[in-house]
Amino acid sequence: MTESFDVIIIGAGVVGCMVARSLSRYRLSVLLIEREADVGMGASSANSAIIHAGYDPAPGTLKAAMNVAGNAMWDTLAGELNFHFDRRGDFVVAVGLEELPALDRLFEQGRQNGVPGLRLISGDEMRRREPPINPEVSGALWAYTGGIVDPFAATVAAAENALHNGVRLSLNTSFSGFVMDGRRIVGVKTNRGELGCRWAVNAAGLYADEVMHKAGVRPEFAITPRRGEYFVLDRSEVNVNNVLFPVPTAKGKGILVTGTTHGNPIVGPTSTSMYDKEDRSSTPEGLEELWQGARKLVPSLKYNYVISSFVGLRATGNASSLSSQKPAVDFIIEVAHEVDGLINLGGIESPGLTSAPAIAQRVVDLLKDAGLELVEKPGWDPIRPRRPRFSELSRSEQALLVAQDPRYGRIICRCEMVTEGEIVAEIHGPIPATTYDAIKRRTWLGTGRCLGSFDSPRVVNILAEELGVSPLQITKKGPGSEFLVRETKSLEV
Repeated sequence: MTESFDVIIIGAGVVGCMVARSLSRYRLSVLLIEREADVGMGASSANSAIIHAGYDPAPGTLKAAMNVAGNAMWDTLAGELNFHFDRRGDFVVAVGLEELPALDRLFEQGRQNGVPGLRLISGDEMRRREPPINPEVSGALWAYTGGIVDPFAATVAAAENALHNGVRLSLNTSFSGFVMDGRRIVGVKTNRGELGCRWAVNAAGLYADEVMHKAGVRPEFAITPRRGEYFVLDRSEVNVNNVLFPVPTAKGKGILVTGTTHGNPIVGPTSTSMYDKEDRSSTPEGLEELWQGARKLVPSLKYNYVISSFVGLRATGNASSLSSQKPAVDFIIEVAHEVDGLINLGGIESPGLTSAPAIAQRVVDLLKDAGLELVEKPGWDPIRPRRPRFSELSRSEQALLVAQDPRYGRIICRCEMVTEGEIVAEIHGPIPATTYDAIKRRTWLGTGRCLGSFDSPRVVNILAEELGVSPLQITKKGPGSEFLVRETKSLEV
């Protein structure tokens, strides 16, 4: 084995990155590995961007406990890591008298889960709070602890802070198996060779079941991807001020309509079980279901308000809770019993984003209880500075920034007012953005009406220049997604 670490974390989604940050507090050698070209490229970058209050999970489940505990941690996280988080609350909206009893059930469920400040409001009050709401609204459940967040910004911020405090990150590094010494895990096998470890943390998201099985653990556990389709709406056309959930069904929380930290409202998700863990394609049936669900809450929506769509996959597992009368699909957060040296995090679907910081703390507690010595670093720094966002600055601040670096005066993305200076700063950031999508997720370029038609050629050239490679090597999201296949013109001197 080429190197050895105290802990290797498999998977750099929001959960893996939060675990890495939590462990960076201690005198440990920690490696975070990710098979993709960037952190947070799975469910962490394609979800509803909601911090859930905690009334939805079944009482007595790990989901419920982690949701409520995690929810309370996001204000501090956003302050320390400098990403957008808005605790604006959320509503579950009943349309028609027949849906009102569901609000009572959710209210009682939230009370059992320990969700503070829940309140049932009338249809009149709901119409006052959100004028575009369906006029047939009969009432709503108001949860003031709900919120919205930039999920990718939170993921990359946690990862950057972990690296600042000594964690190592290895991208484009695929896990393929464990190195065993009897029943003890002593390393992991990757496409970059074998790496030693005392503990492995399985935070592999959709592939957490396959990682478990490589260790001979939980052969009965399986993850079934659930496809969620979304619409992105034009913020200049749609004015939705709140997070609006429908009454949930057996398929999940339902199709919501919500604002986002970036301004463009989103609609979704659908919920379709499937087999392919890589299939993120939209379907005509799913998009129609999406639209009907959106118009149930906000009938005034028009199809020409849609500027984009995307698809996310949730890692739905089959582990059941034993504590509720009707068993519910639950999170797995455990020290594996069949082998030594493995912590499993499986079936971390919604509310996985909300729960991520609480899951990370639970991993620390599990490692401590299992005997790993945790000595705090005296110089651990919880703060991650945020790089400038030109569109958020005052005129005087913008002028000062341009005087320091003229590249901040060159607008590359007109819709979102993203400058060349911001793009270059991300290319050379703590976790270098080396693909178009990596820059897009960090700066939000390419997300406006034109969907990158103006900025993408410029961004390809900037990436090539800053990385010192040919434009033919620049990709959208990693190897196999190159923008260009050949030169069409050449200039002979």
